[in-house]
Amino acid sequence: MPAFSLEPAQTAWCAELRALAADRLRPLAEKGEPGHVDRPLLAELGRLGLLRRVFASGALDLCLMRESLAYACTEAETALALQGLGAHPVHAHGTPAQRARWLPAVTDGTAVPAFALTEPDAGSDAGALRLRAEEEGASGLGAGTVNSAGASAGWASSLTGDSPAPLAAVPDGPRRWRLTGEKCWISNAPEADFYTVFARTTPGVGARGVTAFLVPADRPGLTGEALEMLSPHPIGALRFDAVPVTADDVLGEVDRGFRVAMGTLNLFRPSVGAFAVGMAQAALDATVAHTARRRAFGGTLRDLQAVSHQVAEMALRTEAARLMVYAAATAYDDGAPGVPARAAMAKLLATETAQYVVDAAVQLHGARALRRGHLLEHLYREVRAPRVYEGASEVQRGIIAKELYAHLEAE
Repeated sequence: MPAFSLEPAQTAWCAELRALAADRLRPLAEKGEPGHVDRPLLAELGRLGLLRRVFASGALDLCLMRESLAYACTEAETALALQGLGAHPVHAHGTPAQRARWLPAVTDGTAVPAFALTEPDAGSDAGALRLRAEEEGASGLGAGTVNSAGASAGWASSLTGDSPAPLAAVPDGPRRWRLTGEKCWISNAPEADFYTVFARTTPGVGARGVTAFLVPADRPGLTGEALEMLSPHPIGALRFDAVPVTADDVLGEVDRGFRVAMGTLNLFRPSVGAFAVGMAQAALDATVAHTARRRAFGGTLRDLQAVSHQVAEMALRTEAARLMVYAAATAYDDGAPGVPARAAMAKLLATETAQYVVDAAVQLHGARALRRGHLLEHLYREVRAPRVYEGASEVQRGIIAKELYAHLEAE
């Protein structure tokens, strides 16, 4: 069904992406190990030029990519999206040296980034971050000192905690900090090669005292562990034990890191909705095919009004979500006002819709849809998390309401 007056070239590109995902990406994804970064899959995304396009495209193109890949291979979609989410702060706010060091490797699939915002007690309330960035001058540490434990030999383990690493002197830089605390539910952790980390540089001022740092995974004091989740994607927790960072690692400006985070999320939230729309469309198409051929009560399931009306409702909601996603992405590309509310609406409507559509599809398929390996069993596990990450549905409603009332406060 055509939507949002896409250009013919865009429609053809989406069809090409769906074919690539089915023919070249899905076989690689099926060989991957659940819960781990699939580097061969990333390398193929790089060879196809899709990772480079993440950073060269606008929000609408990003949505078209994510929707098309999700339709045929959710693992490929998520791998592409995480490369973009983790490295977008570097692309948008990094210094020339930071971009030159990391972005070529990200776009060819040889370096894995991660967006490290969420903490055990600061998920939806991102302004309540507790990961501390203590400036050395304020904490009494001198330039060139080793870690705060004061030892002279290896105490810092690798991210997996298996091999000790020797102590390193504090990197040179005009300003130096030590990161101490935890991050949790971080996609690509603990296997990423670098992290965009949001830490509190000024206490007591909420979102205004947060700074974004680019932290390579081999920094001493940075460790992590994988978490087993419902979906098969790599997600983990990180621990920071006086991890050294300098002004050379800052992304953007000191104490302005919340802008880095929100700018990234405003771009990626509509495309989370696109991911959800791709899953919803896959579930809808499978249901149309199933109900057209499945015989019951002297006819096919489609002959039962209760079934056909349910399928019509699934189609209605999917198309409405798609239009909302495209509209939000276009508003972002055009620099239109109200982007935070539009992005929140798109993510909220699309992710809630996908949950409804996939659940309805399972119901209409019956027990076969619950069998391991069935498309809908896979989608049922995949569809739940997007209603939580990058701002839960309740947070999106709060953003929408805040934007609606903002003009009253300005009067």
